[in-house]
Amino acid sequence: MTYEFLTLERSNEIAVVTLNRPEKRNALSAALRREIADVFGYLDKEESTRVVVLTGAGSVFCAGFDLKEFDQAGDVIEHFQGDDNPVLFHESLGSFSKPIVGAINGPALAGGFDVACQCDVRIAADTAVFGHPEIKFGAPTMFTQLSYIVGGGIARDLALTGRRIDAAEALRIGLVSSVVPVAEVREAAMTCASQIAEAPLATLQVMKRTINARAPLQFP
Repeated sequence: MTYEFLTLERSNEIAVVTLNRPEKRNALSAALRREIADVFGYLDKEESTRVVVLTGAGSVFCAGFDLKEFDQAGDVIEHFQGDDNPVLFHESLGSFSKPIVGAINGPALAGGFDVACQCDVRIAADTAVFGHPEIKFGAPTMFTQLSYIVGGGIARDLALTGRRIDAAEALRIGLVSSVVPVAEVREAAMTCASQIAEAPLATLQVMKRTINARAPLQFP
């Protein structure tokens, strides 16, 4: 399968999905969101895949939604609730039946932070930065997934203030499992994925059903 704004590679039981708009900091355009939903829908049914590694091309994991596609004169919250709801692609990640390992190769901001939170394990580059700056211009954050990972108190802090944290703080609060040099982040994620892939697919799917049920997607 080929895509315009992401790449799909295979290594035995592991699929590697790379957001591929490096010139736009891998911003989540409508077209990229559709491709993410499509590829994860395909991999969900594809029986030879046990684990997916999700990463970004270039020096940024994902800078969030492509703001050029928003009506700057309109109500951001109404935009999120309209027929062209830009958060619907999260459902393809939130209901995915197999483990996702995030190779967070750089900044993961706004909607990109949400995408990172929908990974089951996050391996961060030492250049990674996380934050929800969208709160400042009226866009609500996806609080539930973050609170499930780091706890309610820290999630409230990050969601309401929009402050950014570096990889070291992300490790300290449990947002990421490990921090490695940026040149090693994909290799570290593949090592983690290989360890996960040693388990039978049916067992991994049972685990994912439990994980998904504990942290259901909730949107404003």
